[in-house]
Amino acid sequence: MLSRVGFWCAAAIAMVLSTPVQAQDWPGKPVTFITPAAAGNSPDVVGRIVADKLSQMWKQQAVVLNRPGAGGLIAAQAAAAVEKDGYSLYMSQASTFNVLPVQQEGKMPFDLMKTFAPIGMIGEQPIAVAVNKDIAANSVAELIALANKTQGGMLFAATNRGGQAHLTGELFRERSKANISFVHAAGAAVSINDVIAGRIPIMFEGLAGLAPGLQNGGVRMLGIASPKRLPNLPNLPAINETVPGVVSSGWIVLMAPTGVPDAIIQKVNADLRKVVAMPDVTEKFHQLGTYSRDLTPAQTGEFIDSEQKLWWPIVREVNKQK
Repeated sequence: MLSRVGFWCAAAIAMVLSTPVQAQDWPGKPVTFITPAAAGNSPDVVGRIVADKLSQMWKQQAVVLNRPGAGGLIAAQAAAAVEKDGYSLYMSQASTFNVLPVQQEGKMPFDLMKTFAPIGMIGEQPIAVAVNKDIAANSVAELIALANKTQGGMLFAATNRGGQAHLTGELFRERSKANISFVHAAGAAVSINDVIAGRIPIMFEGLAGLAPGLQNGGVRMLGIASPKRLPNLPNLPAINETVPGVVSSGWIVLMAPTGVPDAIIQKVNADLRKVVAMPDVTEKFHQLGTYSRDLTPAQTGEFIDSEQKLWWPIVREVNKQK
């Protein structure tokens, strides 16, 4: 039986052999990017930065179409139903692949991994661990020690139950053996205010969500769940320097409905990689707490597969806690 990555590779080879499409003829009209992101939120802004650059490169408009709701299912259904000509692509988010298949196990109308073919990485937004400014911990190691000697442990906030920030906290708790537990709040603004006020000592959140607390000095970041230190924040330790394996981000990946000619997938991948490497795009991304990886379509598929292997067991454990 083929693995998911094997399926994607086999599908790509089949498209090369069966579809004599000339990539230089594409695009001949506007291209639509269907996204589960709500208009104006951080992933949406990131997607529009890329779409604008691709519009200039292609001399055709790249239009971002927001289809939020149902944990990403609405956008996935819309993207699955389009013509397989490359003029409608899918700007997916981590939660759709990491969380939705578990939450909707046995109910999904289609298999995400067979319905879409990976194109490339747009960006990822690593999750940070931050604390109230008065917490007596100046490093991840000190935070773990403080939690374990605190009677009853310590609470941590995150934007949404079952979201990437919450899952990061659960992964951190599991790997570090820290005595911490999740407390739900109605959104990032409430969570950050609770941490600033000292009602909750710890928070897991993306850099953009932490910005208000960082700007007024109410919170301090102790670590970032990126594979290594970030280029623009070299003094912020990666969490996995202290707790191996704690790597987590909300990511945005460009995909195509399975059946789109491989010539188009390869062209979009090449152009996307040029765009995310542009200095002005990198600068804008960093302002949004976003970073990219230079990945081929096959590497993008391997990345998604590894993410699912990591997060699906954690999502199942979180679901048991409801």
